Amino acid sequence: MNFSNFKNKKILITGHSGFKGMWLTIYLLSLGSNIIGISLKPTVYQKKLLKKMRKVKSYFFDIADQNKLKNTIKNNQPDYIFHLAAQPIVSESYKKPLDTWKTNVIGTGNLLNSLRYLKKKCTIIIVTSDKCYEIKNKKKITFLKETDALGGKDPYSSSKASTELIFKSFFYSYLKEKKNISIVSVRAGNVIGGGDWSKDRIIPDCVKSWISKRKLYIRNPNFVRPWQHVLDVINGYLILAKEISNSKKFNGESFNFGPEKNSIVTVKKLCKIFKYYWIGPSKIYIKNNKKFFETKILALSIAKVKKCLDWKPFLNLDNSLNLTASWYNKYYKNFDVFDIYFEQIKYFKNLCKIKK
Repeated sequence: MNFSNFKNKKILITGHSGFKGMWLTIYLLSLGSNIIGISLKPTVYQKKLLKKMRKVKSYFFDIADQNKLKNTIKNNQPDYIFHLAAQPIVSESYKKPLDTWKTNVIGTGNLLNSLRYLKKKCTIIIVTSDKCYEIKNKKKITFLKETDALGGKDPYSSSKASTELIFKSFFYSYLKEKKNISIVSVRAGNVIGGGDWSKDRIIPDCVKSWISKRKLYIRNPNFVRPWQHVLDVINGYLILAKEISNSKKFNGESFNFGPEKNSIVTVKKLCKIFKYYWIGPSKIYIKNNKKFFETKILALSIAKVKKCLDWKPFLNLDNSLNLTASWYNKYYKNFDVFDIYFEQIKYFKNLCKIKK
């Protein structure tokens, strides 16, 4: 896949300091893009990385601030926008539901509203989640399609369903007839990879427990998720962005990005495979300590992206967890963090035979 269309382009990424945002930022830097990033105040880890990125112009504010967001977009006139900024943690959404809805729904609404006043040609990817769907069958795997009903019983899931609704509303009310705007939404499965430090996510929980030689307790061992590596997801976002920048064929549509069926497994199985690739002591303890509601089984149909974009995941679950374990093991051996990112990006590019 040739991604030369991103070279020297101005690309705005909301949430650029987050887990997926950081991978996307570094990937696009490797393609020669000029990045404008919007995030909340960075952590020590994020600040250290961003400080080294000279081609990244960073802004730190809450996307719920409509005027700041609108002015940042207007003043920078990006060629592409990848909207990843969100409150992404289910457990946190129970503690702070209004903050979750404010960021995920109102924040996205602010971004969409800003596009009404953008005169330059711009391609936009709105990132939501596989958890935006209404789950009807709790006992067997159902591969959710883009046309299935939206919904969500927990605050996080409902915020993502609402994000999809506000996207569609803005598209049909304001953006559809704008010749300079091409926009889609994307729904990815459970994304894994190095550099994720989020609370109450299984891979960071494994890493933090094992590196400190503590017991790892699995909250929901039998829950099933569509696990996929962050680089497969980013590859999909870039392919889609390139496609809609050249054609209005898929304008206003939504796309699932998920793994092949053999990578849809339980949390317990994921941990066991990750343990195999981890270097050092690692123990797993089952603890059915369900503190809040979460959907038990999630799986995505990726038939649409395969047919429309000729996209497919290049990394199976073993490859993904091997890369992830390698990332963290090198990090704790004090390898240069940028080298770890770029090494894995280079490996993935070679795997996909992507040309700069």
